[in-house]
Amino acid sequence: MINITFIGFGEAGGIFAADLADRAVVTVWDRKFITPSAQAESLADEQAGLRQKAAGAGVRVAGSLAEALDHAALVFSTVTASQALAVATEAAALLEPGQVFLDLNSVSPATKQAAAVQVQASGADYIDVAVMSPVPPKRLATPLLIGGLEAEAITHKLEALGLNSRFQSQQVGEASAIKMCRSVMIKGLEALTTECLSAARRYGVEQPVLASLHASFPSLGWNDALPDYLISRVAEHGQRRAEEMQEVAKTLADVGVDPAMSQGIVTTQQGLVDGLRQRKLTYQQLTPFNWQHTLDILFKDR
Repeated sequence: MINITFIGFGEAGGIFAADLADRAVVTVWDRKFITPSAQAESLADEQAGLRQKAAGAGVRVAGSLAEALDHAALVFSTVTASQALAVATEAAALLEPGQVFLDLNSVSPATKQAAAVQVQASGADYIDVAVMSPVPPKRLATPLLIGGLEAEAITHKLEALGLNSRFQSQQVGEASAIKMCRSVMIKGLEALTTECLSAARRYGVEQPVLASLHASFPSLGWNDALPDYLISRVAEHGQRRAEEMQEVAKTLADVGVDPAMSQGIVTTQQGLVDGLRQRKLTYQQLTPFNWQHTLDILFKDR
């Protein structure tokens, strides 16, 4: 069986690792498996949860990044946008010719190209992977766009493992450009919904507003589950989305497009997360999720 390593054991890495465990030897590594003494108490429960998650998924936890990369044929990087380049640089010092580094992180084409330079200097292959929809609920069926010099061959290998991959280009950055431009609309819709319904709720007019949106766009579900879904994505993943949108803003600025809307999306995504953090609330404490209840908590005493 092929040896696969995941750097980053969050939502995407955890799902892909678990689903590939019956068709590959899967090793995982995450910085959270290391508990600095100063943070031992605060991180102990989280670390224990990650190890339990790994055991349940049937994957091996490496003791270090070097151990995780040893003998890995495919290395998937599924960390946060803010850590993507640093992880690629750190891994590059440990990679060897013949290994393949697949960068699934939502970052700008320029960031992917900088990471590619680091990885390719080691003799390993660098693959730009754009994850084109939320990993849950599709899991291995999540559409992936693949780019890089060896992308076409790697696409076939990923397909053989059951991943829904499609060759996009031999040019690193093209697949990510598609993802980043799309994110302006997708993350923007989440942010717009959060901002729109926050105000509507405060004025007590959310039902007429939703009825009007449904009348204009009857196929989207404004009168059903769509508001809960869109705002829940911000509540659960706003920190990660804000970091991604910073990379989106960079993507736009790199080609001379003013990222005014993208910067606004960063503010709204981060703002909801910060509001929950100030009230010492986690997303798990808000489930089953109700957007009205969540916004009422955020705006209490304002």
